[in-house]
Amino acid sequence: MAFTLPDLPYAKDALAPHISANTFDFHHGKHHNAYVVNLNGLVADTPMAAMSLEDIMKATAGDASKAGIFNNAAQVWNHTFFWSSMKPNGGGAPTGAIAAAIDEAFGSYDAFKEAFKTAGMTQFGSGWAWLVKKGDKLEIVKTPNAECPLTRGATPILTCDVWEHAYYLDYQNRRPDFLAAFLDHLVNWDFANANFAG
Repeated sequence: MAFTLPDLPYAKDALAPHISANTFDFHHGKHHNAYVVNLNGLVADTPMAAMSLEDIMKATAGDASKAGIFNNAAQVWNHTFFWSSMKPNGGGAPTGAIAAAIDEAFGSYDAFKEAFKTAGMTQFGSGWAWLVKKGDKLEIVKTPNAECPLTRGATPILTCDVWEHAYYLDYQNRRPDFLAAFLDHLVNWDFANANFAG
């Protein structure tokens, strides 16, 4: 069964002005789609063609001979997760169980914001900033390239893509402004709460 490009969970102009439809045309329509096409080509006629993305990622993580498969599978998964980490009129202080967990782990929402922005700003080159759950505790981690905390024993709660193609058309080199917009206007705390509870 071939993998397919998932639809965005909102219209491609729904996150404007923070992320433009033009960015989604490239980021979802071209970058994300290319990972899907590449992955299908790499796993065609192999047992992996019948596996889930998560199982492919876990089976290939850390195996240099399967780096191409891992990178494409993880980027399909990471991007799909990123789209759901945002929603129109999102952002701001969290609500529900995740709010209390953030206060417990980081001291306050403001402290969480600063730590999350720092993770995203200090990820050298391409990568991701993540809020994850390890055991029953929240942590902020950053990963390079296609790496995903899912293969490191953590449960992803939400993520922000800090590859340049995620923000360059709208923010040029101002990654800190993109991270601020993500936290202030885009974060989908309902999605985070569902992942936290799951």
